[in-house]
Amino acid sequence: MKPFDEELVSGSIVHSVWKLSWPIVLMNLINGIHGLVDQVLVGHYVAHHEANAAIGVAWNLFLLVVVSLASLFHGMGVLIAQYAGRQDRESIEHVLYHTLLSTFYLVIFVMAPLGYLLSPSLLSLVRATPEVQEYALPYLRIMFLFGAPLSFNFLMGTAMQSSGDPKTPLKLAILSTILNVIISAILITGVGPFPAMGPSGAALGTCLAPIPGLMIAYILIRRGKLILQLPDKWPLIPDPAVIRSVTRIGIPTGINGVVLNIGGIWLYRFIGTLESGSAAMAAYTVCYAQLFSFVTWASLGLRGASATLMGQNIGAGKTERGKRGVHVAAAMGVSWACAWGLAAWSVPEVFLGIFNLDDPHVVTFGSALLRYLAFSGVFLSAALAFTGGLIGAGDTQKPMWIAIVTQIFVLLGVCQIYAWLGMLTASAIWQAILISHFSRYLLTHIVFRRAKWKPIVLDIRGSQRA
Repeated sequence: MKPFDEELVSGSIVHSVWKLSWPIVLMNLINGIHGLVDQVLVGHYVAHHEANAAIGVAWNLFLLVVVSLASLFHGMGVLIAQYAGRQDRESIEHVLYHTLLSTFYLVIFVMAPLGYLLSPSLLSLVRATPEVQEYALPYLRIMFLFGAPLSFNFLMGTAMQSSGDPKTPLKLAILSTILNVIISAILITGVGPFPAMGPSGAALGTCLAPIPGLMIAYILIRRGKLILQLPDKWPLIPDPAVIRSVTRIGIPTGINGVVLNIGGIWLYRFIGTLESGSAAMAAYTVCYAQLFSFVTWASLGLRGASATLMGQNIGAGKTERGKRGVHVAAAMGVSWACAWGLAAWSVPEVFLGIFNLDDPHVVTFGSALLRYLAFSGVFLSAALAFTGGLIGAGDTQKPMWIAIVTQIFVLLGVCQIYAWLGMLTASAIWQAILISHFSRYLLTHIVFRRAKWKPIVLDIRGSQRA
């Protein structure tokens, strides 16, 4: 049975952060490649910028539901990290199994049927044009009906990382990404006997690719090759104590994610009201959802590393060491964001050319957005690292309130003010994104600096011990 990693709670803090963060960051970047490839293939073979916009709109709507479900995963991750710090393998096993069981019921019996039925209403909510909806509706329905492997992939990745094993999910992510690119390329373009499905082919590739990785993860668990294990007996009713604990910790984080996605979805509504709304949507989808993902995915990886490091060190009674690790992670994220921002600011047209976007309106909107994001990335990277530290300490409510303030009141508020004044333009929306990211960094940093956590262990029976 794989031993716990002692280096995460002892020795050089820089080494601990690097050892934990580089596989998670690389895994997130690799996971994001398939979306980039999908957009490139659709841009070249469908050749309508409405198709690129459709993938962005539908993916954000799907994420809104998945992020709600992921509140269980975040709560599970905090518990597993703290139990790993205590080297309590039995509790890790118990938390993992019952979170898996609950996720299965929610995905199969709630998310899939409701998502399929509500897809048209969701697309109408964001004011997607009829041309965009033509591509987006089948994409979204496929994601809801066949997206279970993707949800379980998120869950297992979180569990492995929280246990202190970031390399195994990295290897599985490489496999899933390769399969995703291959399947999507075949189905988007139509190779051999397969018809050209366009964006729908991208959705199928995204849903099917994680299945082999999940099978391998199960084999590794049963053979004792991972820190994670499953119980010998598999009850069919989730343990209420586990569900109470993971939801109590995770629901604020889930609300955080939902608020962030609602902000993004509502932003599509504002973009859709512009004179060249579909062109602005395409620019936003490509620049923010794909190109900027090189910053967001890396930053989310550092958030995960910060959460795991903080949780494990709290579990080991070394809170101050965990806080130092979060600052190191923030510095790493800012360095990467600066490098990406310099490239985006210098040659935005080169980035847009990758997607075969030659419409003058799309190029104009996209170039301006990339230059705003060059600054936004710095603030977002630091904010996410500090958010991870708060989550790892079990303090999930403050990040939730910060998300509500910055994504609803700041981001959407600025856009609404411009709309009331009759001055709403694409540039005004891009400015609102920058202002919201700076606000998020400022508030998160202040909260993290003032936090004084005690070394607590969250117990699955609902109690807390100092």
